[in-house]
Amino acid sequence: MSNQLTGTIKLIGEKQTFDSGFQKVDFVVTTDDEKYPQDIKFEISQDKVDGFLKYNKVGSVVDVDYNLRGREWISPNGEAKYFNTLSAWKVFKSQASAPATDVGVPPAELAPDDLPF
Repeated sequence: MSNQLTGTIKLIGEKQTFDSGFQKVDFVVTTDDEKYPQDIKFEISQDKVDGFLKYNKVGSVVDVDYNLRGREWISPNGEAKYFNTLSAWKVFKSQASAPATDVGVPPAELAPDDLPF
């Protein structure tokens, strides 16, 4: 399931690289709702990390294309717990703030049939 959200980047976390080679960055976007703005945490991972860090900064107004991911974890005592992640796969300048220019992936890496998986 793919969704899109528009808002202002409030925070960009440190790049995390794990022993397995997996890398990710967490970031927070504040929605543009004047009455009830929401701070929404996303993560962007793997080959999208460096482009995201290069082309985005705190204060940028962006559109975020993301997927909602969920998983189950069974604790040592057998109790099931559930976790959700908002996994961003494309971040670009919002059309509300500037002409549509992709800032999540360098232009040379864009392809017309670029799929999110």
